Amino acid sequence: MRFGLVGTGPWAELAHGPGLIAAEEVELVGIWGRRPGRAEPLAQSLGVPAYDDYAALLADVEAVAFAVPPAVQAEMALEAAVAGRHLLLDKPVATDPGAARTLLAAATGAGVASVVFFTDRFVDATRTWIDQARGTEGWYGGWVRWFSALQEPDNPFGASPWRHEAGALWDTGPHALSTLIATLGPIASLSAVSGQGDEVYLTAHHVSGQTSTVALTQFGPPAASHFEATLWGEAGFSTMPPRPDGAFGTLLATAAEELVACAVSGDPHELDLRFGVRIVELLAEAQDHLLRPEATGHAG
Repeated sequence: MRFGLVGTGPWAELAHGPGLIAAEEVELVGIWGRRPGRAEPLAQSLGVPAYDDYAALLADVEAVAFAVPPAVQAEMALEAAVAGRHLLLDKPVATDPGAARTLLAAATGAGVASVVFFTDRFVDATRTWIDQARGTEGWYGGWVRWFSALQEPDNPFGASPWRHEAGALWDTGPHALSTLIATLGPIASLSAVSGQGDEVYLTAHHVSGQTSTVALTQFGPPAASHFEATLWGEAGFSTMPPRPDGAFGTLLATAAEELVACAVSGDPHELDLRFGVRIVELLAEAQDHLLRPEATGHAG
């Protein structure tokens, strides 16, 4: 399947470009970026042309992979969906639930396949852990703690304007909710309070009656950088295995291959746009909580 890549930032360089080149049944046709000066070097490194016109790229491909900020992605993916192009999207698919639902309606109407790249959900060890968790009864709940330090000089995402503006809720929050939904089932509702800076603390109430919590920051002390996703219950504790280092391209390749398979079979992917829209709705619900006066302050 002929793919185009939209985006030229660090995520495109680390994951999308190498992944699309490595993926089976995928041909990377070319790259378009909002900054032509960055598109050309990335395209050259991957051995494909840089397009100076998005419509021209769409005309030459059957699917599009997006590595751009969520608000930009929602607009550009809508154009791709209307054109009948399959969608490999990054999370979150949008920062506005209305825009996310509009994109879903367009993709559904055009009959295109979609996969949202929730990175950990494409790790073999994580998938095994999720399968084991689903096969184990008696979970009471779980938690995700993700503290990172984007301000560190060597962090490739530290200069990302949208991450600074939206904070951890919208960047790492989608991953956390995806993991908890995968293991404990759909979330019926959630609440949120804020801490210092972009710290956010979520309490999720699952349809099953279980409760999970999420603690996030992207600008914490470097010494406190930490990730943990754990379930607890009658079987004790079960912690998600760590993500392998330097595997972003391999994981993106898996996502692209599974998008191709869904496009051919017509079967929806577990992590399709419908799931991506639900994540956006939950994040927006949390954001509404954070805007309430009683949600401001230090938590935990």
